[in-house]
Formats: sequence, structure tokens, C-alpha cells
Amino acid sequence: MSNTPLSDLELALQADTSPAEALQRALELVGQHLRADRCFLYVRDPERGRGRIALVWRLDEAVPDPRHDWQADTGELPQEDPLFRAALACAPSVFVEDVTEAGPEVLNQEFERRTFGHRALVHAHVTDGGQLWGILQPCVFGHPRHWTAAERAYVEGAVPRLLPMVQRYVRES
Repeated sequence: MSNTPLSDLELALQADTSPAEALQRALELVGQHLRADRCFLYVRDPERGRGRIALVWRLDEAVPDPRHDWQADTGELPQEDPLFRAALACAPSVFVEDVTEAGPEVLNQEFERRTFGHRALVHAHVTDGGQLWGILQPCVFGHPRHWTAAERAYVEGAVPRLLPMVQRYVRES
């Protein structure tokens, strides 16, 4: 009997490894399941109002690696990035099929192009008690992408499974 994609994710997150190793394996599983070009995890310390893109899975080395050090994220970032503003507000996750077609209420096209370069993405908010702890972001480059109902359900199922390990990662960082 084979495991489901979400049970495989649970197993990776329950493995007897460091939070970074468990989350890295989880990103690989999510990225492969969604046939993404890249999947990263932005981790956030809500008490300090800072975060970083800490972990990245890429289909290959040609895909840009956006990791960065801890930075304050409650000043200019929410003003410039509507997706981040939605995450801070603990709004539902956002599924963008084509960055070039999304309106300014959803995202800042110039910011997305300059910062990430992807064409389609999921901005999945890892939240707890009205606080943002992380953002799971699978994406594709070069072409639009329709996110199916099954893929959306998978992401929505993955986010709460990631939460405890993301919190542990942040607390140990």
C-alpha cells in the first residue's frame, strides 16, 4: 500500500532530523508533487517582525536561488508587496496562475519580476493564532500554470503540517 502525498510529507516532517533537514525534505516533496520549478520557505519570527527565505528546493541549478538573511519585514515590504500584506493579515493562501495577468490588488508585478522572476506561484500562509510564521511558495517560470483543485487541496493540507516544524526552526534559529 502506497502512502499519499500528504502522508509522505508528514513522515518527512516527523523524521528524527533537524528542523532544517525535515523542512528541506518537505520542500522537495511539495515541489516534486506540484511539478514546480522552485519551492521555497520564508520563515518568520512574529515576535521580532523579521523573516528570511531560509530553505529552497530547485528543479535544477538554473533556477534562481532567492535565499537571504534575516530582515525586518513589517516596514517597506508590506507596502510594496500585496501578497506579503495578505500573509501578514493571515488571509487565505493565494494561487496565482499568471503573474502578468494578476491585478494590483493581488500582487505588484514589478516587485515579483524584479525579486523572484516567476510566472505562476502559490503564496501559502503558515499561520497560528493570528500570527504569520512562514510562507510556502512553490512556483514555475516561463509560462502560466493552472493550479488544479487537487493541487490546491494538497497545499492547504500541507500548510498546517508544516507549522510545528517551522515554529521549531524559528525558535532554534
